[in-house]
Amino acid sequence: MGEKYRQLTENQTGEIVQSSSEEEIQENVLYRIYRRMMNPLIHNARARWSFLVVIFVLLIAALATIPLQWVKVKMLPFDNKSEFQVIINMPEGASLERTTQCAREIAAAIRTVPEVLNYQVYAGIAAPFNFNGLVRHYFLRRGANVADIQVNLVPKHQRKRKSHQIAKAVRPMVAAIAAKYNARATVAEIPPGPPVLQTLVAEIYGPTEKDRLALAKEIIRIFKNTEGVVDVDWYFEAPQEKLRFVIDREKAALNGISVSTIAQTLQIATQGMPIDLVHMPNEKEDVNLVLEVPRSLRSKVEDLLCIRLGPMMPTGVGGNAETGTSHKVPMVPLRELVHVVTNTIEKSIYHKNLQPVTYVVGDVAGVIESPVYAILKMNKELRKLDMRKFGGTKAQIQIYNFHWPFTLQEPSIKWDGEWHITIRVFRDLGIAFGAVLILIYILIVGWFQSFLTPLIIMAVIPFSLIGILPTHGLMHAFFTATSMIGFMAGAGIVVRNSIILVDFIELRLAEGKPIDQAAIDAGAIRFRPIFLTAMAVAVGASVILLDPIFQGMAISLMAGEVISVIISPVTIPLLYYIFYAKNPPVKPGSSPHRKE
Repeated sequence: MGEKYRQLTENQTGEIVQSSSEEEIQENVLYRIYRRMMNPLIHNARARWSFLVVIFVLLIAALATIPLQWVKVKMLPFDNKSEFQVIINMPEGASLERTTQCAREIAAAIRTVPEVLNYQVYAGIAAPFNFNGLVRHYFLRRGANVADIQVNLVPKHQRKRKSHQIAKAVRPMVAAIAAKYNARATVAEIPPGPPVLQTLVAEIYGPTEKDRLALAKEIIRIFKNTEGVVDVDWYFEAPQEKLRFVIDREKAALNGISVSTIAQTLQIATQGMPIDLVHMPNEKEDVNLVLEVPRSLRSKVEDLLCIRLGPMMPTGVGGNAETGTSHKVPMVPLRELVHVVTNTIEKSIYHKNLQPVTYVVGDVAGVIESPVYAILKMNKELRKLDMRKFGGTKAQIQIYNFHWPFTLQEPSIKWDGEWHITIRVFRDLGIAFGAVLILIYILIVGWFQSFLTPLIIMAVIPFSLIGILPTHGLMHAFFTATSMIGFMAGAGIVVRNSIILVDFIELRLAEGKPIDQAAIDAGAIRFRPIFLTAMAVAVGASVILLDPIFQGMAISLMAGEVISVIISPVTIPLLYYIFYAKNPPVKPGSSPHRKE
């Protein structure tokens, strides 16, 4: 059948050679089944339009899975890593011992998880560099109130649960222990991307710092009351006391004690002071000999004030060794030479685009694992706030997604983090896809010499979503950026199959066949190459179906091509017949795609 038809098309020299394959086509089982299905659709207007309405309703139903949250949109799905971190922020001013105790208790609880191989606790400093530390600035964390727990998991082939499932399992126990110590703990997974400060980032702008902080507290409340939002924190430091030892220079001079002696003594008592180098032959670096006071004797201000100092005595003064007499040097307690002044440490000031900003951050886990739906819920609550309480002149809050506020006259919020990247990526992919569709349209217009035929060919592109979106829902997979790329790649194959069908219809019309017979022949004869192309794509995409990141692309390619095999051979001939039944674009005996 196929061989005889190819011989007909290859031997064309301007004259139409009659084909002898019609009897063989009629004997084909597929052709008889296809003809029995297509005849009522072609010749019965009610059946024809009913079929198209059903296809359109299926498309609407498939698109409705996204707002109904059966299929959730996300930038990239959760990856299966071999590690995660626990970031601990104790209240400012907490001691290193208290921070270490909290970190060790959390680590001991995590150790009970069977998939945990080992862990390391870093108190007072950040853990070694990793992806999270780089993009979320964890490597900059220093101080007695911070700690990191680096958790390493057993290899992937030795555990059934993915790293995201393990992180969700440990989050409740981490939160419970952190609450006992009044700490803020974050279970930070290594994301596949994008490199953002946190999954949920609210940038708060306002006329004054007081207004920004008041609004930030309300947004924190909304974060915590939103189901699925976890690990809520903000970039604001609690007030910390700072003790200054102010030297009474007059008393120090009367007692013969210099200011430098007092300062040096306080340094030794609080921090220690290197006084020499220890020469050790096996050490490659210099080893400092540090003079310091035991930690137990310097933890309280009263202990420091009890330190006694004596005046610097000139050489020969202080006693007579021959007679055995000595002069006692009076020792003066430090409290007689200084007085303690309590101040508040200055807080860090954050700016973005030269504008002061307050950050509120969070993550999503459990019920809602996509920031898209969490932010949509929080936006409803934000619009209920009266901005006149936060220094604004209008009641409605200004919410920005793509750009930042131009001025700070009104309180506003800018959503950043994964949400910002998600909407920009999908927007850019949509614009690129639209540009590609225009180019495809121009190419098809140039080939078929018609402005309507390309629209018929491209009409089936969105119908692949009938298979793509429900398959994502059935497999509990996010519709991600890779899913969008797979849909766009599959659209090219769908267009190719449609061109094959329309091209064959016009070839049959040139042979003198009626348009209804040409439409039926196209779907029956060209079904085999369309089917083989779709199966080749599906088999090729199956190798990445189990990959966490590219699973969406595989689902889009496989499901999109499978549904196109079912819809395209019926829809394209049907649409062609509807638009060209009365005035076929190719006259019998003419050569298709050429101006006669």
